[in-house]
Amino acid sequence: MTFPTADDSQIVDMYLQRDEQAISCTSVKYGKRIRSLARHITEDECTADECENDTYMEAWNRIPPHEPRDYLYAFLVRIVRHIALNRCEKNNALKRKASLVSLSDELNDCIAAPDSTESVVDDMALKESLNSFLAGLEPEKRNIFMRRYWYTDEITEIAERFGYSESKIKSMLMRMREKLRKHFEKDGIGV
Repeated sequence: MTFPTADDSQIVDMYLQRDEQAISCTSVKYGKRIRSLARHITEDECTADECENDTYMEAWNRIPPHEPRDYLYAFLVRIVRHIALNRCEKNNALKRKASLVSLSDELNDCIAAPDSTESVVDDMALKESLNSFLAGLEPEKRNIFMRRYWYTDEITEIAERFGYSESKIKSMLMRMREKLRKHFEKDGIGV
């Protein structure tokens, strides 16, 4: 029985029933996007394919106990990002990928350093604060922020996607990072 057009809830049900068709349905519905994100992070087609397959295995292992019926794609994106970033770290142990370093540097002033004992923040509080910040942004700004810091899109790609100049995107991102820093301070999250 094949469900190439199964909705997320049906796909999650298949995972819960340990039906291997869940992986096929996931691949049909989200495979191209998952592989594209992995390729964007790793900059290697072969590694992206491995990350995609590892994502399906990880989803198989995490469902259950998770039941991401309403957020299956976000659930998968989180998994593939983690896998791809770990793969980059492993493959580039001596030299970090410049774009990932650049993204880290951009958010340094907003998010507390994890190795600083006085600034270690409970993950849940950070997550809630970040979600609150994102919910308060206009949809377009939220999408631009997510394209840059979640999907790791280049400034040029974002500018092209939204029809703005690169300098406008840089300016918007700078203002949003400053807003995020102030938001974290308001929520008691140290910078």
